[in-house]
Amino acid sequence: MSRPVIICCAVTGSGDTVSKNPAVPVTPAQIARSALDAAAAGAAIVHIHVRDPETTKASLDLDLYRETVGLIRAENKDVVINLTTGTGARFVPGADDPRQPGPGTSLASPELRTRHIKVLKPDICSLDMGTMNMGDTVFMNTPGHLAEMAKVIAEAQVVPELEVFEAGHVRLATAMIERGQLVPPHLFQICLGVPWGQPATTEAMAYMKHMLPAGAQWFAFGIGLHQFPMVAQSVVLGGHVRVGLEDNLYLGRGQLAPSNAALVERAVRIVEAIGHPIATPAQAREIIGL
Repeated sequence: MSRPVIICCAVTGSGDTVSKNPAVPVTPAQIARSALDAAAAGAAIVHIHVRDPETTKASLDLDLYRETVGLIRAENKDVVINLTTGTGARFVPGADDPRQPGPGTSLASPELRTRHIKVLKPDICSLDMGTMNMGDTVFMNTPGHLAEMAKVIAEAQVVPELEVFEAGHVRLATAMIERGQLVPPHLFQICLGVPWGQPATTEAMAYMKHMLPAGAQWFAFGIGLHQFPMVAQSVVLGGHVRVGLEDNLYLGRGQLAPSNAALVERAVRIVEAIGHPIATPAQAREIIGL
């Protein structure tokens, strides 16, 4: 049966990608413009990280978030804004003493990781549901820290997007829901292909989808070359989709994506070819329960 499918665009992320594709936005003005163009192309949701304009690295600077959100809202009051809380979770053991943080560590307190959520009150914010090896670093999200972050998010009346990279993350999220630490509506993002989480395969997506709590809405994405196949797979399995330069720098083999909008346009064609309309921001709000 045909249904409106929501497209989320993850605009920039926090990885070391700026040098690999010049289309990756860095400044608040660039991030906002890229988000607005993605919305015009069909994205009902824009997922936002901010970067230090001088270093291009991930940032927790409240002023950068405030400026970026303000620029988006000045031009588009309808698009659903989803701010990350993932920045501040990386740990790299020191070479001489693994108890001490080494270069690349970005650990921050739950309070600092959610400060912009408390102040700016976006529609949605991501909440990464567990600890895992991610590339050569540890992505650290302990149950205690997640409970603290969830409390701030609930008090701000923001819907958490529960990002799950492996099956254990779904189990932790379900336990927190049962304990009342995560309040409705329940929204999941199934993240596939990230080293060393679940692979970007049909079997992995179906397995994690069937673990989700009854009534939860869900999105899924695959990174890199898996982005567009996972768009189709998520739609077929009943979910919504995410694309964007955070997850994938290419439009095709050897062809750098010129913009986030170009990635959204490709996703629109895939969704419509399968037989579904693209959800508007108003429809996305209704489907998710914002």
